[in-house]
Amino acid sequence: MDLILLEAVANAGGAVGAGLAAVGAGIGIGQIGKGALESIARQPEASNDIRANMILTAALVEGAALFAIIVGFLAMVLK
Repeated sequence: MDLILLEAVANAGGAVGAGLAAVGAGIGIGQIGKGALESIARQPEASNDIRANMILTAALVEGAALFAIIVGFLAMVLK
């Protein structure tokens, strides 16, 4: 009985963790885009540099989120 409960908690924890990682990445990338657009509105001549930095930062956030999602899925699979 305890083993079944432990497996259910691991599945739920992994699913919740993966979902929170995806939501967190969405919020983070949204904030990056918001900041970049505000910066480009203030200094249009620096738009190429701002855009390059925005893409790099968004890729780093997405990479960290992907790692967290994989860890969440592994928590569900590996019991």
